Amino acid sequence: MENSFTTALTAMQNRSAVAAITSFNAYTSRYGLTLSPLKAMELVETRSEALNRIGRVEFGTGVIEKLITAFCGSPYILQSNYAQMLSELLETFYYFKNETLDIMSDDELIAEMKYRFDNICQGSLELLQSRELENLAHHVRFGTDGYNEDSDEYGLKDDEDEDYNDE
Repeated sequence: MENSFTTALTAMQNRSAVAAITSFNAYTSRYGLTLSPLKAMELVETRSEALNRIGRVEFGTGVIEKLITAFCGSPYILQSNYAQMLSELLETFYYFKNETLDIMSDDELIAEMKYRFDNICQGSLELLQSRELENLAHHVRFGTDGYNEDSDEYGLKDDEDEDYNDE
Protein backbone atom coordinates (compact mmCIF):
# COMPACT_ATOMS: atom_id res chain seq x y z
CA MET A 1 0.00 0.00 0.00
CA GLU A 2 2.77 2.43 0.96
CA ASN A 3 4.68 1.66 -2.24
CA SER A 4 1.67 2.52 -4.43
CA PHE A 5 1.20 5.75 -2.48
CA THR A 6 4.85 6.69 -3.01
CA THR A 7 4.59 5.85 -6.70
CA ALA A 8 1.45 7.96 -7.09
CA LEU A 9 3.02 10.85 -5.20
CA THR A 10 6.18 10.69 -7.31
CA ALA A 11 4.12 10.64 -10.52
CA MET A 12 2.12 13.66 -9.34
CA GLN A 13 5.31 15.54 -8.43
CA ASN A 14 6.84 14.69 -11.80
CA ARG A 15 3.76 15.95 -13.68
CA SER A 16 3.89 19.16 -11.67
CA ALA A 17 7.61 19.57 -12.40
CA VAL A 18 7.08 18.97 -16.13
CA ALA A 19 4.32 21.59 -16.17
CA ALA A 20 6.58 24.08 -14.37
CA ILE A 21 9.47 23.44 -16.74
CA THR A 22 7.40 23.64 -19.92
CA SER A 23 5.83 26.88 -18.66
CA PHE A 24 9.26 28.46 -19.27
CA ASN A 25 8.77 27.86 -23.00
CA ALA A 26 6.89 31.18 -23.13
CA TYR A 27 10.10 32.90 -21.99
CA THR A 28 12.71 30.76 -23.79
CA SER A 29 10.90 30.75 -27.12
CA ARG A 30 12.21 34.28 -27.75
CA TYR A 31 15.63 32.62 -27.92
CA GLY A 32 14.31 29.89 -30.21
CA LEU A 33 14.36 27.30 -27.42
CA THR A 34 11.54 25.12 -26.16
CA LEU A 35 11.22 21.83 -24.33
CA SER A 36 8.57 19.27 -25.13
CA PRO A 37 6.83 17.58 -22.21
CA LEU A 38 8.87 14.46 -22.99
CA LYS A 39 12.18 16.38 -22.85
CA ALA A 40 11.04 18.13 -19.66
CA MET A 41 10.28 14.72 -18.13
CA GLU A 42 13.74 13.50 -19.12
CA LEU A 43 15.19 16.55 -17.36
CA VAL A 44 13.18 15.73 -14.21
CA GLU A 45 14.51 12.17 -14.37
CA THR A 46 18.07 13.45 -14.82
CA ARG A 47 17.60 15.60 -11.73
CA SER A 48 16.36 12.63 -9.69
CA GLU A 49 19.23 10.43 -10.83
CA ALA A 50 21.84 13.13 -10.16
CA LEU A 51 20.44 13.87 -6.72
CA ASN A 52 20.37 10.17 -5.83
CA ARG A 53 23.89 9.64 -7.14
CA ILE A 54 25.38 12.37 -4.94
CA GLY A 55 23.06 11.95 -1.99
CA ARG A 56 21.23 15.27 -2.14
CA VAL A 57 17.57 16.16 -1.73
CA GLU A 58 15.79 18.99 -3.50
CA PHE A 59 12.20 20.11 -3.43
CA GLY A 60 10.58 21.78 -6.40
CA THR A 61 12.23 22.64 -9.69
CA GLY A 62 14.09 25.75 -8.59
CA VAL A 63 17.53 24.80 -9.90
CA ILE A 64 16.19 23.61 -13.24
CA GLU A 65 14.28 26.86 -13.65
CA LYS A 66 17.34 28.92 -12.68
CA LEU A 67 19.50 27.03 -15.18
CA ILE A 68 16.91 27.53 -17.92
CA THR A 69 16.69 31.25 -17.21
CA ALA A 70 20.46 31.69 -16.99
CA PHE A 71 21.48 29.66 -20.02
CA CYS A 72 18.68 30.21 -22.54
CA GLY A 73 20.40 33.34 -23.86
CA SER A 74 23.74 31.62 -24.39
CA PRO A 75 24.97 31.80 -27.97
CA TYR A 76 26.20 28.22 -27.60
CA ILE A 77 22.84 26.66 -26.83
CA LEU A 78 20.64 25.88 -29.81
CA GLN A 79 17.30 24.12 -30.09
CA SER A 80 19.13 21.05 -31.41
CA ASN A 81 21.25 20.72 -28.24
CA TYR A 82 19.04 22.51 -25.70
CA ALA A 83 17.63 19.52 -23.80
CA GLN A 84 20.96 17.69 -23.73
CA MET A 85 22.85 20.79 -22.60
CA LEU A 86 20.34 21.45 -19.81
CA SER A 87 20.65 17.87 -18.68
CA GLU A 88 24.45 18.06 -18.55
CA LEU A 89 24.40 21.49 -16.91
CA LEU A 90 22.04 20.15 -14.26
CA GLU A 91 24.31 17.21 -13.47
CA THR A 92 27.29 19.56 -13.46
CA PHE A 93 25.53 21.93 -11.09
CA TYR A 94 24.77 19.24 -8.51
CA TYR A 95 28.24 17.77 -8.70
CA PHE A 96 29.92 21.12 -8.16
CA LYS A 97 27.41 22.17 -5.52
CA ASN A 98 28.86 19.28 -3.51
CA GLU A 99 32.43 20.04 -4.56
CA THR A 100 32.10 23.64 -3.33
CA LEU A 101 30.78 22.32 0.00
CA ASP A 102 27.59 24.37 -0.35
CA ILE A 103 29.63 27.49 0.41
CA MET A 104 28.40 29.12 -2.78
CA SER A 105 24.68 29.80 -3.13
CA ASP A 106 22.82 28.23 -6.04
CA ASP A 107 22.66 31.63 -7.74
CA GLU A 108 26.39 32.25 -7.30
CA LEU A 109 27.32 28.85 -8.71
CA ILE A 110 24.97 29.23 -11.67
CA ALA A 111 26.33 32.72 -12.39
CA GLU A 112 29.89 31.35 -12.35
CA MET A 113 28.88 28.45 -14.58
CA LYS A 114 27.19 30.77 -17.08
CA TYR A 115 30.02 33.30 -17.17
CA ARG A 116 32.68 30.65 -17.65
CA PHE A 117 30.60 28.64 -20.15
CA ASP A 118 29.98 31.64 -22.41
CA ASN A 119 33.20 33.59 -22.02
CA ILE A 120 36.08 31.32 -21.11
CA CYS A 121 34.91 27.94 -22.38
CA GLN A 122 33.05 29.25 -25.43
CA GLY A 123 30.32 26.65 -25.04
CA SER A 124 32.52 23.69 -24.12
CA LEU A 125 30.94 21.69 -21.30
CA GLU A 126 34.04 19.53 -21.08
CA LEU A 127 36.25 22.56 -20.46
CA LEU A 128 33.74 23.99 -18.00
CA GLN A 129 33.63 20.76 -16.00
CA SER A 130 37.22 19.58 -16.21
CA ARG A 131 39.06 22.87 -15.78
CA GLU A 132 37.01 25.89 -14.85
CA LEU A 133 34.69 24.46 -12.23
CA GLU A 134 37.35 22.15 -10.84
CA ASN A 135 39.56 25.21 -10.31
CA LEU A 136 36.68 27.16 -8.83
CA ALA A 137 35.82 24.33 -6.43
CA HIS A 138 39.45 24.06 -5.39
CA HIS A 139 39.57 27.80 -4.75
CA VAL A 140 36.35 27.73 -2.73
CA ARG A 141 37.44 24.73 -0.65
CA PHE A 142 41.03 25.74 -0.02
CA GLY A 143 41.17 29.48 -0.70
CA THR A 144 44.20 29.08 -2.93
CA ASP A 145 46.22 32.15 -3.78
CA GLY A 146 46.26 31.13 -7.41
CA TYR A 147 42.82 32.56 -8.17
CA ASN A 148 42.99 35.97 -9.81
CA GLU A 149 39.65 37.63 -9.14
CA ASP A 150 40.55 40.58 -11.35
CA SER A 151 40.82 38.42 -14.44
CA ASP A 152 38.67 35.46 -13.34
CA GLU A 153 41.55 33.17 -14.18
CA TYR A 154 43.72 30.87 -12.19
CA GLY A 155 47.41 31.50 -11.96
CA LEU A 156 49.56 33.95 -10.09
CA LYS A 157 47.95 37.26 -9.21
CA ASP A 158 49.46 40.25 -10.98
CA ASP A 159 51.12 41.53 -7.81
CA GLU A 160 52.66 38.12 -7.20
CA ASP A 161 54.18 37.68 -10.65
CA GLU A 162 57.88 37.27 -10.43
CA ASP A 163 60.50 36.93 -13.08
CA TYR A 164 62.11 33.68 -12.10
CA ASN A 165 64.88 34.21 -14.66
CA ASP A 166 66.30 37.18 -12.72
CA GLU A 167 68.67 35.74 -10.18
